[in-house]
Amino acid sequence: MNETLPSPTAHLARAVIDCADTRPVTAREAIYNTQGMKVLDKGAAIHAGLYDRLMAHQLSRPLEDSLAIEGMVDGRAIRQGIEMLLAFEAFYARLVPESTKLDRLLDIIESIPLPQAIALQLTIAREARPALYEHALRSAWLMAWMADEPLRPQFDIAMAAAAGLLHDLGMLHLNPVLTQPKIELTREQRRELYSHPLVSRLLVERHHVYPQEVVRAVMEHHEYLNGSGYPRGLRGRQISLMGQQLALADLVVAMISGHDDGGELRLSVLLRMNMHRYARPLIQRVLAVLDPAQDPRSDSVPVLERPDAVLQDAHRVLQQWPRGCPSCTDLTPARQEGLVAVSGLIDELLRTLAEAGATPEQLAHLDAVDADPLLHKELSLLAREAVWQLRAISRQARRRWAAGRQGQYPDALQTWLDQVEALHQRVHGHLAGSTPADPMPAHH
Repeated sequence: MNETLPSPTAHLARAVIDCADTRPVTAREAIYNTQGMKVLDKGAAIHAGLYDRLMAHQLSRPLEDSLAIEGMVDGRAIRQGIEMLLAFEAFYARLVPESTKLDRLLDIIESIPLPQAIALQLTIAREARPALYEHALRSAWLMAWMADEPLRPQFDIAMAAAAGLLHDLGMLHLNPVLTQPKIELTREQRRELYSHPLVSRLLVERHHVYPQEVVRAVMEHHEYLNGSGYPRGLRGRQISLMGQQLALADLVVAMISGHDDGGELRLSVLLRMNMHRYARPLIQRVLAVLDPAQDPRSDSVPVLERPDAVLQDAHRVLQQWPRGCPSCTDLTPARQEGLVAVSGLIDELLRTLAEAGATPEQLAHLDAVDADPLLHKELSLLAREAVWQLRAISRQARRRWAAGRQGQYPDALQTWLDQVEALHQRVHGHLAGSTPADPMPAHH
């Protein structure tokens, strides 16, 4: 790869200025531009008035290398932050109920090496982007739990936790609007967002205290087993084990801590509906510790009037996909290949629904849905996710056919696309304002 370390950006500098509002930030060395001109003296205090000066120069070294903040994040601060979340968030405490094991994992996490520039960026996140910092702490704890297997060396557990702690470091260097929930991103913003695993990788890789396994996992934390992830669209065993763990940890933290509605019930449904994207043994391990009935956020799940009927209709639409499109004209080799790929996605979703117990035959054996509030909520989430995945497949079909601005789809394909859109509108008319699962977890 030919990526180079990102130059200091306006976004990181703005985060530094925001941090300086709460605690002293100083230049720990003289700061020069690439022409050798001094921009700031050693010991200079950073404040809002210096923002334009910093932005007017291409600095000779990354900005995070040259600054210090009073009360920097260290291993002890990370441990205390995790202890705080364990005290208030039942899911994370439930992962490790034994006090001896809990203390051992906290000791391991506290030992993670933090070079000066890494510690500074974590401090900036804590002070100026607290949601990003809290996501890092939760991810570190979850990764330590995932990596804690019999006879596993403590160093390996520490490095898995380090991957969780640092995987989103690149977000500090990107536009903070990208982290705001429920906003419609432009194409350029989405491209910038999709770059953050690469930026994070570069920021971690330049510090040689982290092995390549960590660097690779950081870059892979949005790669999915079925090849639908980014930035490289890796598939199956092309993704490292730590990368698979980190991808799942990212989703779990986003769903457990990034949503006020659903909580563990929402996560349970998403995991069962995404077995094709995440490692099945890891999913089963997380499912084993979920307890939706004890999560008060389950009460806030908006329900569909007849989620079982929606699931039946989704299954019917999937079955009506025009395989091979025998009546289609202009069936070029590329379009034929695209239809085959979409057929594979259709089959994948049908298998997923069967594994989730949501086929028409399985639903017929259920008692009255509205008589069991938790079941009603669970089926509503299942229906919502199934329809979202179905619509994602329909968009893939549109792209694969590539009709163009003025082009038309064959009648059979257009009829199927219209059915998908009608079902999507029907579901989201009942769930106005809600957000389905996305390949990019909600904290981004």
